[in-house]
Amino acid sequence: MIGPLNPKSAPLEVEPVDAGLVSPHLRDSLDAMAQHGVHATFGRWLIDGAPYAILFDLNAGAVRGKLDEWRGDLFRNHGVPAPPSDSETNDAIMLGYLTAWFLGEFVARETQSAIIAHFHEWQAGVALPLIRHRQLDIATIFTTHATLLGRYLCAGSVDFYNNMRNFDVDAESGRRGIYHRYCIERGAAHSSQVFTTVSQITAFESEHLLKRKPDGVVPNGLNVVKFAAVHEFQNLHAIAKEKINNFVRGHFYGHLDFDLDKTLYFFTAGRFEFRNKGVDMYLEALGRLNDRLKASNSKVTIVAFVIMPASTQSFTVEALKGHAVTKQLRDTVADIQKKIGERVFEAATRGHTPDPMSLMTSEELVTLKRRIYALKRDPLPPVVTHNMSDDSNDPVLGSIRRLRLFNDRNDRVKVVYHPEFINSNNPLFGLDYEEFVRGCHLGVFPSYYEPWGYTPAECTVMGVPSITTNLSGFGCYMEEMVETPDDYGIYIVDRRMKSVDESVNHLVDKMAQFASKVAPAAPSTA
Repeated sequence: MIGPLNPKSAPLEVEPVDAGLVSPHLRDSLDAMAQHGVHATFGRWLIDGAPYAILFDLNAGAVRGKLDEWRGDLFRNHGVPAPPSDSETNDAIMLGYLTAWFLGEFVARETQSAIIAHFHEWQAGVALPLIRHRQLDIATIFTTHATLLGRYLCAGSVDFYNNMRNFDVDAESGRRGIYHRYCIERGAAHSSQVFTTVSQITAFESEHLLKRKPDGVVPNGLNVVKFAAVHEFQNLHAIAKEKINNFVRGHFYGHLDFDLDKTLYFFTAGRFEFRNKGVDMYLEALGRLNDRLKASNSKVTIVAFVIMPASTQSFTVEALKGHAVTKQLRDTVADIQKKIGERVFEAATRGHTPDPMSLMTSEELVTLKRRIYALKRDPLPPVVTHNMSDDSNDPVLGSIRRLRLFNDRNDRVKVVYHPEFINSNNPLFGLDYEEFVRGCHLGVFPSYYEPWGYTPAECTVMGVPSITTNLSGFGCYMEEMVETPDDYGIYIVDRRMKSVDESVNHLVDKMAQFASKVAPAAPSTA
């Protein structure tokens, strides 16, 4: 693998290895570049499989000094403009020229074995037209996981899928200030000997936006080994759900008037792409679901999480206070339980049956009452766990306010917007993302633009049902490969053949049907 060096993370993520022990030609190629001031780190990347990695230092003076020369060469010989102010494109150019340089050195020395170079995404694509122009004896593959222009178009308000054939790609990319990046991506697609993508829907998109039909579709893989605990799904769900219950007890303190045994946890998560990820549809559907559940006098409560990183300043005082007061209560109860247990034991050893009325002292009763009174509050539980940097313009909060999903006592759908990814160091949740997913009942990912979609796939291998759409690569793949995806807990919403309003109602139906099937029944009073 070849990529840019991050001096801060590389020492923690890459185990150095002598390149000569792997291949003398590899060592000699890196040494030849080092003579020109190019620094590279070689070693094993400490991830599953421990692949070898070459990481080039893009900040080395010798490399930065060639940037203008390489930028000019890219325009003269390949017609790709590169504005000097775009740092990401500059990094892509330096990485591309260093990669082509290295491969040229290596192929000149390694004459016995065939060499295949596989490039992913436009940021790695600069080397492809260079390899072709220099006629290096290398078989090349380029894979796009999502077209750059497609992602930008879908983030706007255009009808992307019905107008894909009609877009003026040069004009559209120019209007969005990404024409130079688009040229790199398109040049990579046309310079590679084999062009692939990850789903049929992205293949169709690539054919019209990049003007080359992919040679094949290679769906994204998923390492299922780390999730493989089918016989433990229920136990793992119960353990993780109790941790989410603890969060809910703290977040909704003073308003915890719903039964956690009749509560379902829904969530959506991903990059902050409000329209592309379907968060707009998710929130709209939650509003309609709330109205439907209230109208039917449902006893089921749904706590719906939105886990998407956004610009924040700090945790809200209310979020932290809620978890502090519930922790105080839990600690007090645990201490009283311990002392009551000791009193019961002492009385039993003397042959006496303890008097239930005397097991708790007056001091303990006062302390417990103080903890209970501390849980009272008048304001409604917050819909967001953080103070946002730009509260008034945040689209998630804007939709929550428009839909009036304020976590009122009468609401059957409660909303928690957590604008950062979850990890075990999080002071509110105290669990990692995998545990959080396992503890939920349903993942909801009604994406408008999703070339593949790892989140519903991860839910599937962890035994958690999910909702996706027929505009996501994963959803299309499931429709093609599985006769009835619903039977496997994979619910697919139609966003291709229905209007937006119809698609929202379809999503509401899916969520309501799921809630009615899995919600625990009320305990018998017989």
